Amino acid sequence: MKRRPFIAALPVVLAAGCGFQLRQLEGMPFATLYIDAPSGSPVAQRVRAALKASRSTRLVASPAEAEAILKIEREERVRSILSLSGAGRVIEYRLNLVLVYSIVDKNQRVLAEPETIDLSRDMTYSDSELLAKNAEERLLYSDMDDNAALRIIRRMQALSSAKAVEHPG
Repeated sequence: MKRRPFIAALPVVLAAGCGFQLRQLEGMPFATLYIDAPSGSPVAQRVRAALKASRSTRLVASPAEAEAILKIEREERVRSILSLSGAGRVIEYRLNLVLVYSIVDKNQRVLAEPETIDLSRDMTYSDSELLAKNAEERLLYSDMDDNAALRIIRRMQALSSAKAVEHPG
């Protein structure tokens, strides 16, 4: 028996045997959800992926089929100069993600007032490391997309507990 494949597979076998499962989204207040977002929205894609993976809320193709509608009204990415060297070269950038969203029901009754998520990250910059800095910028924006999607999901989960308080059953 070869040792390397056995040693590589050991953590997988142990994790499967102990009942380990990835964390699921629980407490979602809607059985069906429609996401109204600009095409190609990375935040909307991350929310969709999280909801599909959890199987707690079914995504539907039209607002008429949905119990609730997540509206991403604005998603903007801005890169601004944070500092310059003595020679006038950029040495730091600030990356911003500004996202405005709200949640309404199928009758357009507001479930969650419009909220603005404003995230920023600072990054150093060097012309000599252009490819690495471009990759770092993509990674920082990706991190902000994940953060924004998680905030939206948590807000939806908070609506679940608010529903329970309004309608004790």
